[in-house]
Amino acid sequence: MWKIRKNVLKLINESSKSSYPNEFGAFLRAKYKVIYEIVLLPGTVSGGRSVLYNLLMKPIDFSIVGSVHSHPSGYPIPSQADLDMFSKTGDVHIIVAYPFNERSWKAYNRDGEEIEVKIID
Repeated sequence: MWKIRKNVLKLINESSKSSYPNEFGAFLRAKYKVIYEIVLLPGTVSGGRSVLYNLLMKPIDFSIVGSVHSHPSGYPIPSQADLDMFSKTGDVHIIVAYPFNERSWKAYNRDGEEIEVKIID
């Protein structure tokens, strides 16, 4: 089972609030299935309906296990574009939705199926 440190989820939510009404996006770093850090890519462009990553800036780093982005709309459901990205960029993907709190997010695997990610201290 995947886990995420509480302080990382808080950072993601605060970053999403700061980017609102635009989307926020980053990548997830983990060790032993514990997400402990986010990775910001230079050249990432945030808009009201999408985040565009400059994947040429993504390091070759096997501790990067997936992605996170926000949905300002309030619905943490992946779009087709999200599903396409999920299938190419890792095993765990998180969508945080407005109002960006501990209850307004969901996690998905690379196939777009919802998975459980436990919050830990």
